[in-house]
Amino acid sequence: MNRITGSPAFNVALFALLLNFPWEFLQVPFFAEMPSMEHWQAVRFCAQATLGDVLIALGAYWIVAMLRRDRDWILQANAAAMFAFMALGVAATLGLEWHATVLQQRWQYSGLMPRLPLLGTGLTPVLQWLLLPPLIVWLARRQILGHKHLREQ
Repeated sequence: MNRITGSPAFNVALFALLLNFPWEFLQVPFFAEMPSMEHWQAVRFCAQATLGDVLIALGAYWIVAMLRRDRDWILQANAAAMFAFMALGVAATLGLEWHATVLQQRWQYSGLMPRLPLLGTGLTPVLQWLLLPPLIVWLARRQILGHKHLREQ
């Protein structure tokens, strides 16, 4: 169990889950039908979006790990690694938002959602991948280092 809880991938997934779940709820007013959904339907919708966010974070983590040839890159995350981690999240979000809103019409933005020029993608999903990844990496790093410290005692 210690091997799992001390791994970078586990901690990225954990903190991506813990940070993205409330973010999804904070975005509710920016999506057309979310405020009027039944309570548990909205909770399920936000939970599914959060699981997608966790998968994006894990995918971005593993791609950066492969590029750096170091799965512990979080412990020495430099500007290039952080940029790549965030850029991969933003790129995935842009693609998924476009797919969901344009191709599948799974959801629509409300009039409150600021949109990116040219793309029409909502600003809050993009901000999510600019603001949360540094926190995910910082929290994961602290957790891993604390976990290592406890094992050494």
